[in-house]
Amino acid sequence: MNSISASAKKIFSSLEYRDFRSFWIANLSANAAAWALILGRALLVYQMSDSSDNQNLYVGLVTFLAMIPRVLMPPISGYLADRFERRKVVGGMFALNLLHNLVFVLLVFTDNITMWQVMALSFINGSARAAQMPVSQALIPNLIPKEKLLNGVALHQATIHGSRLIGPLAILPLLYFFSLEWAFLLCSGFYLISLYQILQVKSQATGTIDSSKNFIQNFLEGIPYVYKHPQLMIITLMAFFHCGLTMSFESMLTVISDDRFSSLGDSGVTIIMMATGAGALISALSLSVITNEKTKGNMLLNLSLISGLSPIFLALSSNIYIATIAAIIIGLSQSGFMTLTHTMIQSVTDDGVRGRVGAVYSVHIGGIMALMNLINGRMSDISVPNFDILGQTIRLLAADYMLIIGGMLFILLVMASWFIKTFRNIYQYGLPVTNKL
Repeated sequence: MNSISASAKKIFSSLEYRDFRSFWIANLSANAAAWALILGRALLVYQMSDSSDNQNLYVGLVTFLAMIPRVLMPPISGYLADRFERRKVVGGMFALNLLHNLVFVLLVFTDNITMWQVMALSFINGSARAAQMPVSQALIPNLIPKEKLLNGVALHQATIHGSRLIGPLAILPLLYFFSLEWAFLLCSGFYLISLYQILQVKSQATGTIDSSKNFIQNFLEGIPYVYKHPQLMIITLMAFFHCGLTMSFESMLTVISDDRFSSLGDSGVTIIMMATGAGALISALSLSVITNEKTKGNMLLNLSLISGLSPIFLALSSNIYIATIAAIIIGLSQSGFMTLTHTMIQSVTDDGVRGRVGAVYSVHIGGIMALMNLINGRMSDISVPNFDILGQTIRLLAADYMLIIGGMLFILLVMASWFIKTFRNIYQYGLPVTNKL
């Protein structure tokens, strides 16, 4: 019993710090709302476009509009994170999402919601979340000691990826016993909690703005910083391909679930989303206790390869049980990969530009995920022929092919990266210890 208590204390050690604890609860609530909304909007749009030949395109478009702000907003919010108090910037974004969601709930409950309104509100929601995420990342090192950085980042990543479990799980009873409208109302409650908790953070943290440079120069400083730093550049680029080739699957889940698990109704896609969240939570909490740099590097390589294999496993799943296992592996590997890359970026970045560097990173991963979700949603509407292997007819959807091709391409990319010295050193030894905090 004592060993379990000691392990739990080690895993959640950053939560001993009051400000980080409030920050963590705020992000957990906001991310639970975000993932519940991603799922709820997909189901709503899928129902609204039921008679359309472009049903999955609409799902992909709404997902695209929620994610494309991660290209547009982070440069601005990254600058704000280094110019103003980071907790106030985060709080402002939570307040905006609360207001947006109350409008959304009103339209849905009064049955006045239209497709263009869903798209517009998705963009607003995505913009506030895209602005908040790099600021939150930049705030973490200001709330905990340097030696707790991986633990803090891992716990923060648990709120991002683990909320794929918490958000859909929270709305599942409402979908089953009531209706979709009540799920959206619950999201407003989540945003209210997040706003209250972030206001409890007392630490005042900003970056450094060079007074000798004008607004545009300060605004763009993160770009050359990333691309002139060899380790930052390759980590960012690898995350870019990882998110584009393996993580942009949300717009395909509805068609896969509807085709294979139609007897489960809306619960099918909800179960898959929850399974990815469960895997992500396991991964983030497991990584939170790792301190050895070599182990981090080894884990990055292994999780990269598994991230490529797991979508292929999902594409070939024939029933909900196998699909659930595949989704758990997807969440475990992808969350682990993202946790490690976030930690590595934070550990080699000066605090003065951390907001702007985080913004550059967010632009890369958010932009490619938005684009690939749009492409994948459109491709999912295409009919593809069956084929025979040894007398057995194999039936795959266009979405399955997209998962398989993306996974295989990323595996090849990871294998090729071994022949690049900087990558190979990271895989073998991790990153050198720095004093950037």
